[in-house]
Amino acid sequence: MAIRRDDLLIRLEDLSLLRGVSGQEDEVRRYLAERLRGKVDLLEKDALGNLIVGVGLHKKGPRVMAAAHMDEVGLLIHSIEENGLLRFRKVGGIDDRILLSKPVLVGPDRVPGVIGAKPIHLQEPGEREKAVSWRDMAVDIGAKDKAEAEKYVQVGHMATFLTEFGPFGEGRVKGKAFDDRAGCAVLLSLLEEEWDGPFFGVFTVQEEIGLRGARTAAYRVDPHYAVVLEGTPAADIPRKEGETPSTELGEGPAISFMDRSSIAHPGLVKELIQVAEREGIPWQWRRTQGGGNDAGAIHLTRRGVPSVSISVPCRYIHTPVSVLDPEDLWNTARLARAFIRELFKKGDRS
Repeated sequence: MAIRRDDLLIRLEDLSLLRGVSGQEDEVRRYLAERLRGKVDLLEKDALGNLIVGVGLHKKGPRVMAAAHMDEVGLLIHSIEENGLLRFRKVGGIDDRILLSKPVLVGPDRVPGVIGAKPIHLQEPGEREKAVSWRDMAVDIGAKDKAEAEKYVQVGHMATFLTEFGPFGEGRVKGKAFDDRAGCAVLLSLLEEEWDGPFFGVFTVQEEIGLRGARTAAYRVDPHYAVVLEGTPAADIPRKEGETPSTELGEGPAISFMDRSSIAHPGLVKELIQVAEREGIPWQWRRTQGGGNDAGAIHLTRRGVPSVSISVPCRYIHTPVSVLDPEDLWNTARLARAFIRELFKKGDRS
């Protein structure tokens, strides 16, 4: 491949540390554009903010589109209290139980804050029996009143979790927003290669709030085939006896046959498995049907687009800290590369 394992991991670290809550993906888009400018045939931002990249566009063959979303879950500041506390709404699917006491960065100036709520000492007995709702929380930036808070933060600013990227245990890494900066790292590496036909890489926006960017980007590209690169839950933590994990770390990229937003194209799934086995790439099924990804919007575009998803298993997605195995990341890149090359050997429709 054009990129080495270590380089792929460096890209993941760079991307993980960037901030890009749905609707404000600018930092991520700038990073990707800077690394691709001058190396590709097409580099454009559409009206929603998707970054659409094309290579090999002068060549004949089916148009193949690979997509990875730039946005992450986070918080939207919607009001500032008289005491200087910031009230927020959740952007994307976040479990209330993981919010309390987490450090965050607010707004473009990265103002440090912490999510707080009424301490246990002041709670009524009934309140202690249930999780604190996000509606009862606020972000504290240390301001003594509203006027002071407004010097640093405005209504409409976004907040992201404050998480450092780094090694974790034996050979694993932890960081923020692996859903879907892992997919972005893989797609970036693919776009730095040469292809046998017109290959479009699309870094989409607003996936976490309804697959919005993928809808307009797929209409623009009008692909014959689509591959979605995603970070997917690895629920291989302690669970009930006999319960099947969705995916497991270290077992290779996950292939989906169905989720809440789409049913993968059966012919492409079969070919994807054949490519993995021919190339000696470990893989696993994504064994749950919850959630969804950009394939849900892409496969419904225009006349319909045969689509598949290849996902990097990640523990604790949509929380401040995710964990993945770099070998899964590397094997996802290997599988996507080999499969896309196979697609260029096909006709315009499956």
